[in-house]
Amino acid sequence: MILCWRPAAAQRVINFFREMLTLEDGRPFVLQPFQQFIVGSVFGWYGPDGFRRFRTAYVEIGKGNGKTPMAAGIGVYALVADGEPSAEVYSAATAHHQAAICFKDAVGFVERNQELSKLIKKQMGSLAVLSTRSVFRPLSSEHKGLDGKRVHMGLIDELHEHPSGIVVDKIRAGTKARQNALIFEITNSGWDRASVCWAHHKMSLDVLEGNIENDSWFAYVSALDEGDSWQDEKVWLKANPGLGTIPTLKYLRELVEEAKDMPSKENLVRRLNFCEWTEQSERAIPMDVWDKGAEPFEAEDLLGRPCFGGLKISQVQDLSAFVLVFPPVGEEEASLVLCWYWAPEDDVTSRAQTGVPYDAWAKGGHMQPTPSNSTDEGRIAKKIVELAGQYQIRSVGINTGYAGIAGAVLTEQFGEEWLVSIGQTHRSLNAATQEMLKLLKAERLSHGGHPVLRWNASNLSVKTNAEGEAMPDQEKSAERTPGIVGIVALLYALDRLLRSDPPPDGSVYNERAAKDEEVFRFV
Repeated sequence: MILCWRPAAAQRVINFFREMLTLEDGRPFVLQPFQQFIVGSVFGWYGPDGFRRFRTAYVEIGKGNGKTPMAAGIGVYALVADGEPSAEVYSAATAHHQAAICFKDAVGFVERNQELSKLIKKQMGSLAVLSTRSVFRPLSSEHKGLDGKRVHMGLIDELHEHPSGIVVDKIRAGTKARQNALIFEITNSGWDRASVCWAHHKMSLDVLEGNIENDSWFAYVSALDEGDSWQDEKVWLKANPGLGTIPTLKYLRELVEEAKDMPSKENLVRRLNFCEWTEQSERAIPMDVWDKGAEPFEAEDLLGRPCFGGLKISQVQDLSAFVLVFPPVGEEEASLVLCWYWAPEDDVTSRAQTGVPYDAWAKGGHMQPTPSNSTDEGRIAKKIVELAGQYQIRSVGINTGYAGIAGAVLTEQFGEEWLVSIGQTHRSLNAATQEMLKLLKAERLSHGGHPVLRWNASNLSVKTNAEGEAMPDQEKSAERTPGIVGIVALLYALDRLLRSDPPPDGSVYNERAAKDEEVFRFV
């Protein structure tokens, strides 16, 4: 494709910002050099057909670098100065309040410029140029207004917060009749590898690195490089091209100091301010803490020892887990953890295609594929009965409300008091959650580095109620239930151990966590 660079077209938009748009503090909106590069590139490159080259622009930079005002300025330009009759400009997000932020910036630009105020009519929830029948509105997936649009400019804010691609897909579908249409996506980094933001992040990297040829895709990704430390001021500029002006060095220093003292803020700062794709939104367990329990041990050495179990079965498909916790028998020993996983073969294949290595785990013997397209409860129950013949399993916890084949088999085999339902509430899960975090911090929980359990630990988020009681947050945890299933089973096992009476013979474990009023948590 023969591409054409038109510097006058690029300069026209850059000048529009300086001459027509005023910031809240009264200064002209003079684009920073990196902003000039973004805006100039998007509007200055043309294809052989005479229309603009780029149809999608993906911009990933640190929070506070002026992404939203820049997008709002582009929207105002598209409304009044892009030469598009009946132009439809939309600020789009998953929630209306998020879409309204970009739109509010655009309204401010119009109100602070006398010429724009005369040309653009401010209506209820929109900006309109009556002479050209052009309009600028906020849109969100909360309302039934995404279909039927003829989009000239789609400004998609905070792409990392989009739980699905519905907004992007609908806006993209609306551009089909426009020759100079542009979808302008702005975002920080996220954590969900199944999200539309991750897909566009990966696409952008492939375009920038030359792995994919796509002349209609503009990518601008500012982020720390692999091996960079987010605590090192020397590398902050990589993710914050406006550093020193937007944002200030003082602002970033304050955020980093807070994150050092509050582990629950670390991932947030790394994602939003340094564009690092972390493993989840708010990690409950720092992985360096988890990995201290990865020293291998021999499962055979535990044969015949008393232990407690936790069983979490997926209702239809995906992962199921069974975990055994062995209390320590000496002052220097940690609590030991063994775990088993099952997944239908169809899920092993499909999940591997999304980047979660179910296939590698299965090949390595860390997960047992079952020959079906749904959970094989009979196979799971059979394995647990086998394990009960090898270890002294005192009690097994299972989630309240579960009613299935495995439960029926195990209850018939061992009795109703052996398989105990555990409520899915703060009160029911707090003691086990707090005990797990305490044991990890004290380096008294040894799991042998099981890779699937590690993945579960990396996905875990914890929510705390007003009384300070903690439990897994399945809404915020990455991959939700499948992503933390082994940790949930571990909590069930710890619950059974904590509530055992008397404690296992020869064990130094006791019920201190169940009675302890101290609340410890990483988050």
